[in-house]
Amino acid sequence: MKKYDVIVIGGGPAGMFAAGFAAQQGASVLLLEKNRHCGAKLLMTGKGRCNVTHDEDDPRRFSEVFGRNGKALLTALYAFGVADTVNFFEQRGLPLKVERGGRIFPAKGSAGDVQKVLDRFIQEAGVELRTSSPVKQILFADQKIVAIETASEAFSADQYIIATGGLSYPETGCNGDGYRWAKRTGHALVAPEPALVPVQLAEAWTADLSDFNLKNVHIALQHNGRVVTDRFGEAFFTAAGIGGPIILDMSAAIRDALKRGKVTLLLDLKPAVSAELFDKRLQRELAVHSNRDFRNSLAGLLPKDMIPLFIRLSQISPEKKCHSITKQERSTLLSLFKSLELTVTGVGGFRKAIITSGGVSLKDIDMRTMRSKKINNLYFAGEMVDLDAPTGGYNLQACWSTGYLAGISAVEA
Repeated sequence: MKKYDVIVIGGGPAGMFAAGFAAQQGASVLLLEKNRHCGAKLLMTGKGRCNVTHDEDDPRRFSEVFGRNGKALLTALYAFGVADTVNFFEQRGLPLKVERGGRIFPAKGSAGDVQKVLDRFIQEAGVELRTSSPVKQILFADQKIVAIETASEAFSADQYIIATGGLSYPETGCNGDGYRWAKRTGHALVAPEPALVPVQLAEAWTADLSDFNLKNVHIALQHNGRVVTDRFGEAFFTAAGIGGPIILDMSAAIRDALKRGKVTLLLDLKPAVSAELFDKRLQRELAVHSNRDFRNSLAGLLPKDMIPLFIRLSQISPEKKCHSITKQERSTLLSLFKSLELTVTGVGGFRKAIITSGGVSLKDIDMRTMRSKKINNLYFAGEMVDLDAPTGGYNLQACWSTGYLAGISAVEA
């Protein structure tokens, strides 16, 4: 049985960072990945562009987006923060750029270029990589891991790092192995749930506007008649409902609200203008087109693809002359622009989820080192840990930071 200083299970962002930085410290490191290549899920992030991190250098402000658990991430962020991530990639020949909303992407290139940097990093660091090597069994004794077994052989190490990811994108092999191993060894598990997912709606007409982009819109989540949360930004309709950045960020709140009753979304297509002012604009548009059919009066207010929908939902006859439209009909039209009600029927599952919320409870991890409080020579990193945030590069930064901290801590143990 070949022995190493550190064995890392899982070749995603956190696992590759953990392995690479451990090896840079002089440790002998084995990285085991079940797929043929590392970083399978990484290639799907940011629609294939890879939102590497977020433009926020203050660790405390960065951690706040993770909610009540965010402070637990501070040691990792101070050890390896946003500036360190940017330097890591740029020093290895991949320039980054800050885009709208503080999202940081490769300046030229894609997720594939990020993966190539990571592949080169672990190779140059001296990591021994074994792909197509799913771990079949982890052997424990006296609160320590003593060996791990793959289909073909067994290995041992002084320290072990589990970075097998969550349950999202199951086609990449994310099946919850790490969670099961953690639970079997007495770690408390916060129930994993799909996070950053599109939302399913009762309205069948969304299929007619599939992938139609809604820019600079406002969406409010309403539960039992009360607004729970809201967002401003981009969204798009899908064949089964609605998705996009602001929907993904609201999806956890939508999921939780659905457990308690009826949920609706209120879509404001013109959030920069009050309802009163927009009503006056509607009146002007109808006056300008006074003798024209209603169906020919909305081109200045709506994208071409949405006009048939608004005519149908307003229940105003397409042939009705604009000067004949009543105050009540105009009020109905106004509500479509300013508070179009969408009925939520569900949220996407793990196949549609970008990340997984939940994971190994922070109570069972020493977040100063990422070391388990239950198993003396075990560390966790990445999505294994109960930390998740909105879209924007936050979750990937958590992988870089916790991966780095786990890697160097394992060597120093």
